[in-house]
Amino acid sequence: MHNRQLGKDGPMVGAVGLGCWSFAGSYGPTTEAESHATLAGALDLGIDFLDTSNVYGAGVSELAIGSFIKDHPGRFTIATKGGIYRDPDTNERGFNNSPEHLRAALETSLKNLGVDHVALYYIHRRDQTCPIEDVMETLVRFKDEGKIGGIGFSEIAPFSLRRAHAVHPVMAVQSEYSLWTRGPELGMIQACKELGVAFVPFSPLGRGMFAAKPPVSADFSDGDFRNNNPRFAEPNFSANVKALEPFREFAAARGTTPSALAMAWVLAQGDHLIPIPGTRSLEHLKDDAAGEELSLSADDMAEIDRILPLGFAHGDRYSDAQWIGPERYC
Repeated sequence: MHNRQLGKDGPMVGAVGLGCWSFAGSYGPTTEAESHATLAGALDLGIDFLDTSNVYGAGVSELAIGSFIKDHPGRFTIATKGGIYRDPDTNERGFNNSPEHLRAALETSLKNLGVDHVALYYIHRRDQTCPIEDVMETLVRFKDEGKIGGIGFSEIAPFSLRRAHAVHPVMAVQSEYSLWTRGPELGMIQACKELGVAFVPFSPLGRGMFAAKPPVSADFSDGDFRNNNPRFAEPNFSANVKALEPFREFAAARGTTPSALAMAWVLAQGDHLIPIPGTRSLEHLKDDAAGEELSLSADDMAEIDRILPLGFAHGDRYSDAQWIGPERYC
């Protein structure tokens, strides 16, 4: 696998990373053994950039990674996140970017991972009561202390990135981006390139919609994130499955899979993009990684745009409850 740089002054990592939310059961029950098998397969594929968070299963994802890297030290570049809290009694979610909360969250993440340093630490969600300049000062202290290598933000707006970057260089911004979620094209991808910031697309395969076989909503478990997502609710879901049929046919005619083709499309949007598909299936991960080997011609890109025009997806990408936290800018 080819490498890409994680920000202007960051480490080189595989062009395709691995999102580890599914290690905590976000798309159905799983086990630590299953997560370990995926991590071992990732190394074989040249995937060495992992993305997790302290709130993925209340530490379950970080713990699964930590127990694996104990026997495989130095093999992965790891990013984790802080800034979200959940009330253990009510399960209500909120955001806290105060120095005290972020320090406690980071220390817990480092303990879960069994390390004293992570390459990249994201603010998972902005706490709008804390000026982003003050949050940056907190993160710069963590960096000066050697606890983090770089600073990142998840789901922020370009204007927030510019404010943060004026205090200290930001290494990476992550947001949802794929063929059916193209909002970052309205400023964020461009701002990252201008500033030398890596753009890290999560859910680059539409939460399973670009798999070889479309998901079946009736099979979603009770804890599956998609149960409450508008794009997976009827009549949107059936309309989206139908809209993707020609894309699957185009991938087959080209001798590849829908996942690989969709991943290749994301990678073609700029060499500062490092997508992090989330899966706990080694077979799916192999498909995802294969996209890095595909070279798309101008004709291929034009045909994909014809099949899946900008804005084709039925339904909003988040429900009203899921929209709490991400910054909107268009």
